Amino acid sequence: MPAEGIWRGKKIGVIYGGESSEREVSLETGIGIHAALLRLGYDAILIDQGPDIGKRLSESGVQVVFNALHGKWGEDGCVQGLLEVMHIPYTGSKVFSSALAMNKHFSKIIFRNAGLPVGDYILLNTRQMAYFDPAHMGFGFPVVVKPNTEGSSVGVSIVKNADELNAALKTAADWDGDILIERFIKGREIQITVLNDKALGAIEVVPAEEFYNYAAKYTLNTTKYLYPAPLDEKDYAYCMEVGLAAHRALGCEGVTRTDLILAEGRAYVLEVNTLPGMTSHSLVPKTAAGIGIGFDELVERILDTASLGIAVRERS
Repeated sequence: MPAEGIWRGKKIGVIYGGESSEREVSLETGIGIHAALLRLGYDAILIDQGPDIGKRLSESGVQVVFNALHGKWGEDGCVQGLLEVMHIPYTGSKVFSSALAMNKHFSKIIFRNAGLPVGDYILLNTRQMAYFDPAHMGFGFPVVVKPNTEGSSVGVSIVKNADELNAALKTAADWDGDILIERFIKGREIQITVLNDKALGAIEVVPAEEFYNYAAKYTLNTTKYLYPAPLDEKDYAYCMEVGLAAHRALGCEGVTRTDLILAEGRAYVLEVNTLPGMTSHSLVPKTAAGIGIGFDELVERILDTASLGIAVRERS
């Protein structure tokens, strides 16, 4: 069913770029979305996020925002809060859900409380790094070390033994004061796209590298994308169910992508991406295309979900 185009006649601001570690990806995402909106006949402009974003939004006369940011200040509830204060509807999850999803530790707590499979992990801060003893992890090597509030696999390392751990912790600490050490789960990487509270499909990612890192996601052409994920009917339905449940557990809206590892008969939830990429390498457009939704239609469907999380009362 085609999108309704409920924001036609409004001025659309595509916020992109920003100051996070994922700036380059966001630039590509925003440019692609903006071009699609123009092809669809919308009055749309690009706005590169910075400290003056509030002033620029006000001066531009933007009435609706398509949020094409990734990472800190754009995907973590910060810009969402600003848009709520300015009463500008926007795409994506709202303030609290965005903040929860960006924080891997807190989102894992929510997933567990919802009965979803979550792998073993521990949380460290930079003060604990100096005296941390890996014997106290509660699980053995290999492990995955990652910043708690980064995306796109920035600062992530797979650590095979204790000798490699300190270097990996320092790498993660360059990006965040809180660091996760996760039990490495060897399995199939399955990604679930959800749009408008419906799971669209499951795609399997088969990277040529050791794991689906930044380069594999955005710059290399060696990664294989298998859609639909070549799972038996039961496992496919199970992964779709877990992906949608993770989206709902965090109270997400619009479009999301849930990252799963299918192993040991379980679909372990890694994280939910509340502003997934819309680049040539991105999984959401690939999944949508697999069920006949082209890029421009997908952009309009996402735009149609724009809203405010806080009701604005009419002033008398």
